[in-house]
Amino acid sequence: QVQLVESGGGLVQPGGSLRLSCAASGSISSINAMGWYRQAPGKELELVAGITRAGSTNYADSVKGRFTISRDNAKNTVYLQMTSLKPEDTAVYYCNADLIVRDSGYGVRYWGKGTLVTVSS
Repeated sequence: QVQLVESGGGLVQPGGSLRLSCAASGSISSINAMGWYRQAPGKELELVAGITRAGSTNYADSVKGRFTISRDNAKNTVYLQMTSLKPEDTAVYYCNADLIVRDSGYGVRYWGKGTLVTVSS
């Protein structure tokens, strides 16, 4: 069994910062790409940022220059540092991981349950 658990969400004022974390645990052989998505009220799920095992990153245009994705492969953890937050960043943030399940050899994308980020004064 594999679990992804996000943490770090909360209420922050416009212009503020938050750091999200997502730790993967369980029967994991290796993790390839990891990423963050978000879903705002009434909107579709959208990619925020992604990172490969080697550290190559990509970002949604709306967060470039404000958000930074990083990972610690030894801890099976991905982070999202968010700065200069705007009300339109309010959403539930989900992490995902493309990983190989131990003893099966199968590649599967797992998702966390999400953490709410609210940007409001």
